[in-house]
Amino acid sequence: MGVFYFCTMVDFIIVGFGLAGMSFADQLEEHNKSYVVFDNDSQRSSRVAGGLYNPVILKRFTLAWKAEEQLAEALPLYNRLQQQFNTEITYELPVLRRFNSVEEQNTWAEAYDKPTLQRFLTPQLVDKNTYAGIDALYHYGKVKNTGRVEIVKMLDAFKEKLTKRNAFFEDGFEYNALEINANEVVYKGIKAKYVVFAEGYGLKQNPFFNELPLTGNKGEYLIIKSEALKLKEAVKSAIFIIPLGDNLYKVGATYNHDDKTLKSTIEAREELEKGIRKIIKVPFQVVDQMAGVRPTVLDRRPLVGRHAKYPNLHILNGLGTRGILIGPTVAKALYQNIANDIPLDKEINIKRFEDRTF
Repeated sequence: MGVFYFCTMVDFIIVGFGLAGMSFADQLEEHNKSYVVFDNDSQRSSRVAGGLYNPVILKRFTLAWKAEEQLAEALPLYNRLQQQFNTEITYELPVLRRFNSVEEQNTWAEAYDKPTLQRFLTPQLVDKNTYAGIDALYHYGKVKNTGRVEIVKMLDAFKEKLTKRNAFFEDGFEYNALEINANEVVYKGIKAKYVVFAEGYGLKQNPFFNELPLTGNKGEYLIIKSEALKLKEAVKSAIFIIPLGDNLYKVGATYNHDDKTLKSTIEAREELEKGIRKIIKVPFQVVDQMAGVRPTVLDRRPLVGRHAKYPNLHILNGLGTRGILIGPTVAKALYQNIANDIPLDKEINIKRFEDRTF
């Protein structure tokens, strides 16, 4: 059974504290609900992620799924936390799409003509010689209303707040220690009305929800240092290059559907270095490498909802590669579903998988 915690009664237990768990915790803060968090840092996809919020899919020049709605929820949350923690968390950061052909430039112009994209795409192309350190044969397209969130700083600040009020436990969750009753659950002395599982790829070990089609997708990133690169904007080509300050850049990412470990690999480093050398023509050095497993789903939509047999157990998962945008919106949807019985969107509700076998 492990550690027995103090006897207390709370409204919610949250299991997992990446972007999903933190976003749901923020909902509880906003509605004055009591809660505790369990997280053993075993799933690191949120902490490894680039932190770039960008509503445009730059491979096809289309707007991401419900991107405007998600942006309207996410930015106020991150700005509010920035003020609350009195530390800089969000940064405006334009994204330059490095074109590989004249045809791509023409496709960009066609995309700009779509009303939904005019808020985010600039009609004027950026000159290919803007950055001497980038090998650009053609011009760039510029995406506006984009930026970067310091995810690790934000999660750590939130965690510190919860730790000070004895509401954060750095422990793995023992599922067999959970007692489920009609109107409450009990976990090692802690009574709660509801449990929300927000474990990312850790879902695969969760006996209550592990039949859901969370596939997982390992991504690796490099941190490089280059005094000559001098980027003031993120650059997207075959890889992303995200300026972090102090001549440091985050570069990624790889996609591996087979390896589900958190161990960095030589193969991924070589793949990323090869990609870097194709577009960067100034010296750089690799100073760090990191890996995480993204919680991806077969239909590329989040996993949100309540357990079919145990209505006080809920899930908030499957944020995929755009968790920085999606997290706050789906966390709000789940809270409203639990607290006010507002139906979940069919696209995110786990009921969509009730009649399917995996």
